[in-house]
Amino acid sequence: MSTQAHLRQQLLALDRQNYAAYKSLRGSYQFPGFMLVIDRVQGDPFAAPSQCRILRPQVVAGFPPELYANRSREIALRDYLNRQFDQGTRFFSQSRGSGKSGLIAINSPGQAILERSAVWIDDRQLEVRFVVGLPAFGRRIAGQEAVELLCEGLPRLVEQTLTFKYLDTQAVQTHVEVAEDADALRNQLADRGLVAFVANGAVLPRRSGVDDRPLEQDAIRFQSPPSLQITLTAPNQGPITGMGIPQGVTLIVGGGYHGKSTLLKAIAQGVYNHIPNDGRERVVTAAHAVTIRAEDGRSITHVDLSPFITHLPQGRSTTNFSTPNASGSTSQAANILEALEAGARTLLIDEDTSATNFMIRDRRMQALIAKDREPITPFLDKVRQLYQDYGVSSILVMGGSGDYFEVADTVIAMTDFQPQDVTAQAQAIAQQYPTARRPEGGSQFGTLPIRQVIPSSFVTVDAARPPKWKTHDTDRLRLNHEELDLSAVSQLLETGQLRAIAATLVYAQSHFGSQAYPLPDLVSRLMATIAQTDFAALSATPSGEFVGFRPYELAAAINRLRSLQVKPSKPTHTHPASDRKTNHKGDCRRDF
Repeated sequence: MSTQAHLRQQLLALDRQNYAAYKSLRGSYQFPGFMLVIDRVQGDPFAAPSQCRILRPQVVAGFPPELYANRSREIALRDYLNRQFDQGTRFFSQSRGSGKSGLIAINSPGQAILERSAVWIDDRQLEVRFVVGLPAFGRRIAGQEAVELLCEGLPRLVEQTLTFKYLDTQAVQTHVEVAEDADALRNQLADRGLVAFVANGAVLPRRSGVDDRPLEQDAIRFQSPPSLQITLTAPNQGPITGMGIPQGVTLIVGGGYHGKSTLLKAIAQGVYNHIPNDGRERVVTAAHAVTIRAEDGRSITHVDLSPFITHLPQGRSTTNFSTPNASGSTSQAANILEALEAGARTLLIDEDTSATNFMIRDRRMQALIAKDREPITPFLDKVRQLYQDYGVSSILVMGGSGDYFEVADTVIAMTDFQPQDVTAQAQAIAQQYPTARRPEGGSQFGTLPIRQVIPSSFVTVDAARPPKWKTHDTDRLRLNHEELDLSAVSQLLETGQLRAIAATLVYAQSHFGSQAYPLPDLVSRLMATIAQTDFAALSATPSGEFVGFRPYELAAAINRLRSLQVKPSKPTHTHPASDRKTNHKGDCRRDF
């Protein structure tokens, strides 16, 4: 094994040589207090930076075992150290030549506490995975600059960010406890007959549509209405009081700009834990909640849309429906049925991002356009059946149609970002002002089929090269020649999640082949493989670029592949109503 001194000598000897000579650096180097491992060396200064690891013994790092004593705490500690290292790189990373020369970088986290492949910890050691842009001028190695980067700057970065005694120990403890408390709150929801919980004092508004940090000025703290107020217990903070949203059909109503969509977005992100002082760290949602919206232009492959859409013109079947360019209503129907197929048990829907003709058909339109000429059954006539037949709850933001009052179990009105329980008033209004519209949904929701998908179709095979992927922010990824748009999959928060999904699709294509698998079974197998291998199945070399995702977003990506091949199978009831009150414990990250 080489040492820090050997690395210094080697870098100076490489000075002014062709950039390809950096390849000789691959290997391990023992520094005082840690080992540097260079796993992959970039081909030139403009290419993807080199992959490196820090291995720091616990006897030096000094992190108390109680900080990672269980799954919640371990993930939170890893997340915290990822953030510390990321902040530190901004002081030590600087331009030292051409292209990415001088870069030190690690996956940069957002507001959520997520499982990250960049940091690992156990009783033996701490491991951090990051990238380095090896310095060069043009395509000639800058040896002295490389010494300053790797042999001088990196040891200071490691000492300051990966040593417990040099960190804010109270901040570390709080970060871990906040995550553990959120998991504990989430695990109590099913036993209490709830799908979500919003603690009193939460700050839900964000600074802007592109800044997910909490609003600082004029932020109104959340306060539950008395009738919906409950108290849950967290292991660290103790009793926490707030608003519980019951299972069933819940409406969030109110005037424009009063916080309806803000509340729903906080609930949607409550499937993840959040960092201290985010404002939503005690907003928790059942792990199986999925946001649904219309999505013009998406691809649909062999989905049974018959619960919502029937008797299309020209006798086209909707029990095995495919299109490369779905309309808003058709895409929203498919999004619901695909989410149910993947195991979703709570649907989150905002009328602002929905197709109007999918959500409602009023009495006047029924009089003008007879049902035998309208193939779409609105969600209004199916949402109640969905809960009664399959135990699937719905939370709906609804500001324009009071027809939903008749099917709602709970109605929450938002006024100046504060909730009020107006269920009784809404029910009274529904009785006082009957709509006289005719229900169009029949007596049952319909069957939920499980399709057989063929993994070899996930990535178009190119005989000249192995499958490759590339991500663009959190919205798009490229798999060989196919562009996949996931901009409507709103519960994907970070680019690292998209990278992990892209790598998973490539893994599925190469390891599961042309055999047909039920989609839920395949997703479950893939999630288990990734969990058992600690992300290692996704990359040939140890990578810090992956972030944990849920099975629902993986299924959503598969369903949007235009290359997807499906073998239809017999309809199956996947969510029996008798299972409605069972306890589905476990936070969403454990699905990864």
